[in-house]
Amino acid sequence: MNIVVCIKQVPETTEVRVDPVTNALIREGVKSIVNPFDENAIEAALQLKEANGGKVTALSMGPPQAEEALRAALAMGVEEAILLVDSAFRGSDTLATSYALAAAVRKLEDVDLIFCGKQAIDGDTGQVGPGLAERLGWPQVTFAIELGVENGKLRAKRVLDDFFEVLEVKLPAVVAVVKQINEPRHPSMKNVLKAKRAEVVKWGIADIGGEARQAGFDGSPTQVVTVWPPEKRSGGKRIEGSAEEAVEELSKVLGEG
Repeated sequence: MNIVVCIKQVPETTEVRVDPVTNALIREGVKSIVNPFDENAIEAALQLKEANGGKVTALSMGPPQAEEALRAALAMGVEEAILLVDSAFRGSDTLATSYALAAAVRKLEDVDLIFCGKQAIDGDTGQVGPGLAERLGWPQVTFAIELGVENGKLRAKRVLDDFFEVLEVKLPAVVAVVKQINEPRHPSMKNVLKAKRAEVVKWGIADIGGEARQAGFDGSPTQVVTVWPPEKRSGGKRIEGSAEEAVEELSKVLGEG
């Protein structure tokens, strides 16, 4: 089974910088981490590979520093890492991002399954996974919490507002997972050191046969009008004492509000 996991490097801190001209996040030089939902996607892919055999490839798009996220995936057990890095990708919204990722998947060929996290914590749109499925013409499963593969079909349990849904789709398919699906493994020091020496393949837009007009700012219909950080709130007030005392104090606080 040939599995691809799409991951994203996101800012670790809320103190992000914004380009005053384009209103896009400035990611260069900002301390970043692997998007937490994508760690669950990596773990889900590795578990499926361990149960059924095959290979897992991590795929990301971003600036050169996004290579760090791919090395984290390699340390977890992914066999191959590919970074889409090109100035033509700068400023991509979810539509342009799904375009580039789909082109990279087509270049890989013979992909059976694509994993994504439910959403990225810097955008919270949850649109890239479904967009990728649409561009490839593959069935998709979102909010997946349990997975299994048998006879060329994916059986998935997904989380909805008031109930669970179990469905079955033919492969190839795209799956977006929730955090409750698993607990991501911690890589061993041996694997961390091995990942530091491993090759990260880098592809530009020409390597994936893409068109610059469909990537980056040119391929992004989303227009960011303005960006501002959320207002910082105070730490609140801690109420201590017995239950009766706490209730009385809370009543006073609420009454003052």
